Amino acid sequence: MAETTTTTPVAGDDPPRPYDGPSRPYDGPSRPYDGRDDSSRAYGVLGDSLRTYRMVAAMWIRSTMTYRSSFALTLFTSFCVTFFDFVVILLMFGQVKGLGGFSFAEVAFLYGTAGTAFGIADLTMGSLQRMGKRVRDGSLDTFLMRPAPLLAQVAADKFALRRFGRVAQALLVLVWSLLLLDVAWTPVKVVLLPVTVVCGAVIFAAVMVIGASALFWMQDAAEVTNSFTYGGNTLLQYPPSIFAQELVRGVVYVVPLAFVSWLPALYVLGRPAPAGVPDWAAFASPLVALACCGVAGLAWRAGIRSYRSTGS
Repeated sequence: MAETTTTTPVAGDDPPRPYDGPSRPYDGPSRPYDGRDDSSRAYGVLGDSLRTYRMVAAMWIRSTMTYRSSFALTLFTSFCVTFFDFVVILLMFGQVKGLGGFSFAEVAFLYGTAGTAFGIADLTMGSLQRMGKRVRDGSLDTFLMRPAPLLAQVAADKFALRRFGRVAQALLVLVWSLLLLDVAWTPVKVVLLPVTVVCGAVIFAAVMVIGASALFWMQDAAEVTNSFTYGGNTLLQYPPSIFAQELVRGVVYVVPLAFVSWLPALYVLGRPAPAGVPDWAAFASPLVALACCGVAGLAWRAGIRSYRSTGS
C-alpha cells in the first residue's frame, strides 16, 4: 500500500491554491501607474528621457531622409543663411584691421565657439520654441497622455536635421580660426576648448528650457525668449571690449551667457577677463552649466504644474 505524506504549512507562507482562471483579480501589491514599465525603471529619469528623445528624433530623421534631395537642399540653405552672419564680419575686416583690439582670427574664434555651442543647442532643443503654440491650441495635451517624459517628447518633436547646417558652418569657422591663430597651446587650453563648446551648448539649452517654461504663462512671448538665445549668440560673436561694462556684467552675473564662450575663449587667447570678473571664471563653465540645468528643471516643473489644459 502506497504511503501518503502530508505537508505542514510554514508560518508566514501562503498556502498553495489552484489557479482559478483569468477572472481572478490581481491581489499583489498595488501601486499607482507612473507611466513607465519595469524595463524603463532601470534607466532612471535621465535615461528614460534620453531613450524617449532618441526614439522620437529617430522617427523624424527617418521621415526627413525619405526625401534626400529635399533634405540636402534645405541643409545647404541653412548653411548658407547662417554663413551670411560671418560675411558681415568679413566685410567689416575688409575696412578695418581690428575690432575692439581683437584681430580677425580672434573674432573668428569667438564666432566659432559661440556659434558651434548655440548650433548644437538649437539642433537638439530648438523645437521648444513651439511651446506657446502647443499651449494655445491644446496639442500639448497629446504629449501629456503618453507614458513618456514630457520635455523629451516636446524637444524631439519635429526634429529638424537641417539645423545641422548651422553647426557645420560655425564649426568650419572655428577650425579656420584655429589655423590662423598663433596661440601658445598648453594641455589646459587643449582640454578647455571642447569643454567650452559642450558646456556652452548645455547653457544655451538650459536657457531654451527656461524660456519654454515661461510660455506656459506667456504663450505669445516666444520672441522674448529668442532674444536671450539667438540674440545672445549674436552678442557672443563679437569681442566684449566693444560693449558697455553694464552689458558685460549682465551676461556674467544675471544671464550667464558669458560662460558660453567669452570667458573661456579669452583665456585661450591669452587675454585678460573683463573688468571686475575674476580670472578663475574662465574655468567655471561646467559649474554654471550645472546650475543653469537646475534652474531650468525647477522652471519646467513649475510650468507643468500651472498647466490646466488648453488656454492656461
